[in-house]
Amino acid sequence: MNKTRIAVAGAGYIGQAHIGVALNSPSVTLSAIIDPSPAAVETAARAGVPLYASIDEMLARDRPDGLVLAVPNVLHVSQSLQCIAAGLPILLEKPIATTVAEGETLVAATEKAGARVLIGHHRTHSPIMAKAKQVVDSGVLGRLVGVMGSATFVKPDHYYADAPWRREIGAGPILLNMIHEVHSLRMLCGDIIAVQAFASHATRGFPVEDTVAINLRFANGALGTFLLSDTAACARSWEQTSQENKAYPTYEDEDCYVITGTNGSLSVPTMRLKTYPRPEDRSWWKEFEVGVVGMVRDDPIKHQMEHFGALVRGEAKPLVTARDGLLNLRLTEAIVEAAKSGQVVHLPTN
Repeated sequence: MNKTRIAVAGAGYIGQAHIGVALNSPSVTLSAIIDPSPAAVETAARAGVPLYASIDEMLARDRPDGLVLAVPNVLHVSQSLQCIAAGLPILLEKPIATTVAEGETLVAATEKAGARVLIGHHRTHSPIMAKAKQVVDSGVLGRLVGVMGSATFVKPDHYYADAPWRREIGAGPILLNMIHEVHSLRMLCGDIIAVQAFASHATRGFPVEDTVAINLRFANGALGTFLLSDTAACARSWEQTSQENKAYPTYEDEDCYVITGTNGSLSVPTMRLKTYPRPEDRSWWKEFEVGVVGMVRDDPIKHQMEHFGALVRGEAKPLVTARDGLLNLRLTEAIVEAAKSGQVVHLPTN
């Protein structure tokens, strides 16, 4: 078959990941790179595709079937609206916008136009996450009771020295890292309807937080706790446990999520499963049946690109819609608000 032609706007770290999978895809092909920076010249030359300085320049010369927007966050909404107006399907990197108000504008435009928009929460396409969701949905854990999660890691000092804006309000691990986690938690446990949070900057002393303890209430009645820290020397983060991103060392004995139900628990990503053999006779004095759920590990960026190609061709609907992206952003902002106010913040689910 003729491969689906995909262009990538933004040749930074995540843009290069999209470029790499497009070059090796069985169903899509990289048609162009859009980036005005001098560094992009070499990237386009290595990929063997044209380089354009803007979306307008590309559209005037060669229209692709779809476009990946891996541009700076401040450009997400304006360039997405430009693509929607041009009828061009897009894979928009998260976050959907820099503010909830901007995100609402983009969602409204997407839904009014019936545009094909996929938001780049790539863990949705992880085979590990897909298997974990399958286990939870199967009912083997019983009724969902709660989830314990963590994203604990150390960002080195030069991370902040190289970009001092990361020390200031408007950055920090809630806004930069937690948005990944809220989508994963929603995927596994359902909609989140309320949050509480305590934040601390006691370790680094920067204006922005370095550690956050978060409580979550889900629409189905389950509760959750989450510890987030970018200064904790601990390997209980997705990057250090999933083995999906080879840039990080990984530790096979660690988990970052434990999902608990009335009849058992699942630890992710080790996929260790503990369940009672007789649900009617469950007790902490009784032994669990213990096993490991079979699954595969593979690059979710690769699977996301294949899904985007199917979306462009009209063969699939987006696994992560613009409205999903807005809910994730709203949740992240709610955690910031809860940490600042000390109050419970309640959330809509649509």
